[in-house]
Amino acid sequence: MRQFLSAATLLVACIPIAQPVCAEQDPPSPILKTSDAIDVLSYAVPQIARVTHVDLDLTADFKAHVLRGTATLDILAQATADQIVLDDKGLVIRQITNARGQPLKWSVGADDDYKGAALTVEIGRERRIIITYLTDPKARALGWLPPELTAGKAKPYLFSQGESINNRSWIPTQDSPGIRQSWAARITVPADLVATMSAERLTPAGLPSATGWRTYRFRMDHNVPSYLIALAIGDLRFQAIDGRTGVFSEPSMLAKDAAELSDTGRMVTTAEAIYGGYRWGRYDVLVLPPSFPFGGMENPTLTFATPTIITGDKSNVDVIAHELAHSWSGNLVTNATWSDTWLNEGFTTYFENRIDEALYGKERAATLADLVWDDLQRDLKGAPNPAATRLHGAPEGVYGELDYNKGSTFLRTIEHAVGRSRWDAYLKSYFNRHAFQPQTSAGFLADLRANLIRGDQKLEAALGLDDWVYGTGLPTNAVHVRSATLAKIDLTLAAIRAGAPASSVHTSHWSTQEWLRFLNGLPRTQSAPRLGELDRTLGLSTSTNGYVRSAWLTLAIANRYDPAIPSIEQFLPNVGRGLLILPIYRALNAQGDWGMPIARQIFETSRQGYHPTIAAAISKLLGPKA
Repeated sequence: MRQFLSAATLLVACIPIAQPVCAEQDPPSPILKTSDAIDVLSYAVPQIARVTHVDLDLTADFKAHVLRGTATLDILAQATADQIVLDDKGLVIRQITNARGQPLKWSVGADDDYKGAALTVEIGRERRIIITYLTDPKARALGWLPPELTAGKAKPYLFSQGESINNRSWIPTQDSPGIRQSWAARITVPADLVATMSAERLTPAGLPSATGWRTYRFRMDHNVPSYLIALAIGDLRFQAIDGRTGVFSEPSMLAKDAAELSDTGRMVTTAEAIYGGYRWGRYDVLVLPPSFPFGGMENPTLTFATPTIITGDKSNVDVIAHELAHSWSGNLVTNATWSDTWLNEGFTTYFENRIDEALYGKERAATLADLVWDDLQRDLKGAPNPAATRLHGAPEGVYGELDYNKGSTFLRTIEHAVGRSRWDAYLKSYFNRHAFQPQTSAGFLADLRANLIRGDQKLEAALGLDDWVYGTGLPTNAVHVRSATLAKIDLTLAAIRAGAPASSVHTSHWSTQEWLRFLNGLPRTQSAPRLGELDRTLGLSTSTNGYVRSAWLTLAIANRYDPAIPSIEQFLPNVGRGLLILPIYRALNAQGDWGMPIARQIFETSRQGYHPTIAAAISKLLGPKA
């Protein structure tokens, strides 16, 4: 179809269907062998045998809610290696053979509820294996949506979410960020649906494969961590923004989504001007149905984004700047394990702010940075223990959003100490030196000392690098960027706290960030009449801005404000983004006999519309009865 034109052209047959890749792939990325690069959330033993390429041939069965087909794995192994260990979460394995179709022995170990199980294959001297399998209908990475949960209400939808260790529930491979793999895919879907993936689209319009079916083919020649393999299938259309950027969405939402994201092309060129060329070809955005669990996901070539950022004023397109920035920090240079998530998220939050500043001005960037500081203080205060505030943290990461906010504050502090031009030159060279490779905290600090500090003991002492990465809390040299815009909101808050009427608050030109500063800055204890006045005057319970609605409902619930219940009942079933709904469920949970019945009743009717990871988090929060 014309609306799917891209730099890619239709794939012509070049080699057998088990390996539909014509272009030469990157050579295998290195495996870090330091002790801090050992991924305890993966069963793989990559030093012995590792996957270098994955080739998927899958059919989407929307009636059974399964993907079925094959995964062909290319393996790099020591000469004496006779087995490979993969990661598996609920896959139904039918058979495993070598490239000639001869069966191989395999076994699945004991299942861990989070980590899954080890899938061990006896490969002997074989270095290519074919796994025939299907996914579990409740696969953790896959969100199967009925038509009524889409914008068009007419056709079903499927999307995947791999980070951090979810892709092992639909792809039998080594699911660790330190084991980078190239990949290709052949995806067959009902003919009235469109498939897209985080890779070059070789068949933009799809190819008829049989009556009622259509096949799409994709190729990612660069080595990526397996969590970045992403798939979406639905009633999708495409609108170009410029020659290398565009937006996928459902037809009824496409024009609105594309208008909101019209700066995407400028974002790419802006990012390149700061830290060097964009290396992934196209940069498109897929706006998903509301059940998508995150603000955005940085899948290469195709950011997945929540529709909650579409607010009509571009005040939330910093989410796109964030996911784009991951094309350097996260996708290009990746944390080797999830204990160092800050190497992805802290770097990206910092880089995102630099893109915002270049495009929208210093005050907009200062506003966003000041809110980051607020969130940083919140999480430092809320952490269950000091150890949870270390950047180099537990396997599942640090507390709250400290990997984002403490991490970005660390980098901003370095910039302040050495100057922007010197810092930018270093970071640009860092991305080049470590392109398409995994990284650890120790590795980054070693690189920083070798290529920026260069023996300057005074600078080393001033920065306190080890304290930032391995220490608890917030070092005293942390730089706090202050926003004049938010300072004005603080004056409004002071007046409200002193008793000023809600009618004195003028919100007509407020951005989402100003709303959040105001709502989160209100005293947590409020009387019902005061809450009613705020609600009626500011239209809080009916706000179409998900950020505003979430912040308001959290405050209302904390005060057991009954008039907000209809708004809660309307909002929670229609939004799946964890950032916006989990605080509401937590607030209801905290209100015991008042809030828990509300939470359980809403969750019971809404859980099928949530992504499995979000549904699991809410179920755990609400306890056995949920």
